[in-house]
Amino acid sequence: MPQEKILICDDEQGILTYLKKLLQSQGYQVETFLGGRELLRRVEEGETGDADLLLQDVRMPDMDGISVLKKVKRLRAELPVVIMTAFGTIDAAVETIKLGAYDYVTKPFPKEKILSVIKNALEKEQLIQENRALKKELGKPILQESIIFRSSVFRETFELTLQVAASEANILVLGESGTGKELIAGAIHYNSPRKERRFLSINCAALTETLLESQLFGHVRGAFTGAISTQKGLLEEADGGTLFMDEIGDMSLPIQAKLLRVIQERDFIPVGATRPKSANIRFVAATNKNLEREVAEGRFREDLYYRLNVINIPLPPLRDRKDDIEPLALHFLKKYSVRMKKEVTGVTPEALALLIGYDWPGNIRELENVMERAIILARNEQLTPKELPIWRKQPEVPAKRDVELVSLENIEREHIERTLANTGYHKSRSAEILGISRKTLDRKIAEYSLHIPA
Repeated sequence: MPQEKILICDDEQGILTYLKKLLQSQGYQVETFLGGRELLRRVEEGETGDADLLLQDVRMPDMDGISVLKKVKRLRAELPVVIMTAFGTIDAAVETIKLGAYDYVTKPFPKEKILSVIKNALEKEQLIQENRALKKELGKPILQESIIFRSSVFRETFELTLQVAASEANILVLGESGTGKELIAGAIHYNSPRKERRFLSINCAALTETLLESQLFGHVRGAFTGAISTQKGLLEEADGGTLFMDEIGDMSLPIQAKLLRVIQERDFIPVGATRPKSANIRFVAATNKNLEREVAEGRFREDLYYRLNVINIPLPPLRDRKDDIEPLALHFLKKYSVRMKKEVTGVTPEALALLIGYDWPGNIRELENVMERAIILARNEQLTPKELPIWRKQPEVPAKRDVELVSLENIEREHIERTLANTGYHKSRSAEILGISRKTLDRKIAEYSLHIPA
């Protein structure tokens, strides 16, 4: 039975008695008031949350019902109000809806009608409160417990992340694939003043240039073949929030130029449009490439690099975070044990030693993959080396053997011949791999009498 408290205000004692008896029979707590001033005194002296709904007449002798509603909403904006009105005062009741009342009922009303309106009003308010609580929970800063680590080397990285999060500066996150760059980007957003707004991400390497442009900037109807409707881009959707751009080093130069304008001018033009739209966005970019080298070789704009690299956060690879392997492994063990409904509680010392001794070229992503596979294969409560595929990957020390001594000329010939074969005898591609010009490659082919299939 419900235990919500309902306040009823009406100048007719008979209505108050009837409604109190009806609502109490449904399990509600009820307080009644014969006038507006008495009601307002109760609301002023009470505390937020000590009433769940107000049932109020629109006409009262001591105060106008609309004035009462205005003061109630000023004192308790969140309190849902249902207005009771006679047939001749429907216009006034409609006015109360504009002022924030949930609904109105016309006297005389059947009990089913009033009970239904009250039930719906209370359910709506409960949904609003749950939504507000969820937003508050989602908006909580990402704390140390949310990012798994034990090592001092990653502690420095995490502390730097929290330190720079409060600023408005664009940030460049650097690190190998699988080191957790998006997680760090999320920590930056949710510990920043923008945490109430959206955090969106895009992988620049996963999309073609045309699709990436459309996803970022949006497009208007008819901008290109297949654009049957106008679509907002991520820049518009992320306005006021944070946009995480993963693999920024794979973005083409034309898109880089457009992104630079967004950062500098804080506006953009959707594909096919003519008018710019404003964009108040914080950019967090990430890459596993050496952007300084990309700039030097002309594949990345220098001006964009400096705009993004106001602050950079380098993420250490997992092989340099050996102390973090055990807590990360146990975290993934718990995650996939619950998901797969298996009773796996730990890792044997031998299996743990194997995990710690491995170099993890795929970093945390590889560790998660290994632990998921191990949980699938596990038959006991403890994971053993048998369930871990990494023992097959341990590097073997090559046996000593006699080395055939050959000339530098023979090595060069074999290397060129092997490169040509691997590229399907594509000369331009082979020359690029070898680091020589096409003209030099043609000369080497002739010099070594290499056979090129027709």
